Amino acid sequence: MQQKKIALVTGSSSGIGFETSLLLARNGFSTYATMRNLEKSFKIIDITKRDNLPIEVLRLDVTDENSIKGAVNNIIEKEGQIDVVVNNAGYGSTGAVEDFSIDEIKSQFETNFFGVIRVIQSVLPLMRNQKRGTIVNISSIGGRIPFPFSPSYASTKFALEGLSEALQYEVEQFGIKIILIEPGIIKTNFPDNIKRAKKAMDPNSPYGNLLQRRVNKTKNMFVNGTPPEEVAKVILKAVTSQNKEPDLRYVVGSDAKLLLEKRRNMQDREFLRLMSKNIFDSEHMEK
Repeated sequence: MQQKKIALVTGSSSGIGFETSLLLARNGFSTYATMRNLEKSFKIIDITKRDNLPIEVLRLDVTDENSIKGAVNNIIEKEGQIDVVVNNAGYGSTGAVEDFSIDEIKSQFETNFFGVIRVIQSVLPLMRNQKRGTIVNISSIGGRIPFPFSPSYASTKFALEGLSEALQYEVEQFGIKIILIEPGIIKTNFPDNIKRAKKAMDPNSPYGNLLQRRVNKTKNMFVNGTPPEEVAKVILKAVTSQNKEPDLRYVVGSDAKLLLEKRRNMQDREFLRLMSKNIFDSEHMEK
């Protein structure tokens, strides 16, 4: 008899978290789809009822330690175990370094980075006792290669990469696996939720022209992005690998793979020129 598997996914109201929750449930996982705002749960609840999926929606705000503990304890009381955690909750931001206030940067770290740490710390005692578990951290190609005018977002993802690498050494002895998912441009509502630094909204900003080019270019890139279902498939494959250890990193999207290849084969100045040309549609930085 196949052992029951329990999954917890954060940020499940849309995009990658939404598709991952559905795919895990359709592949035998009893899935707890969590989100900060339960008013956004109607879509996943409707599909759960229609398809009779093993999904339960819970409120979980990764910036609130009590909210996390409440959700995790709820799952433990019902199931007695948690086998997979997918840390997906997060948001993007845009602006120049000079535009961001320290409070704006701190706020992004609270969600994208410290939120992940809070969730990990809440489930590790259980996973250590189980002597098994998989923690999946949704990073980004932006955690390896920062895009222009994303200093705050990229910093959170670079930090998440370092955290995950360090963590794997600590928890391997307990049978716990750490996985990083590094998507490229994904076709979701992510760009609609990107927060712009307040100072970046100043029409007289010295960065305004380049920033607007970046915003326009990015919107077009998201239209042709990789479907979030493809990210969910990679996550499922990673957490269900049977006969081999999962990799630490999984890059998702042809754009992300191509960008990494170019970065490996170019000098710093050469790569800067390439990114500037493609993001800003301008030759002025190649001189």
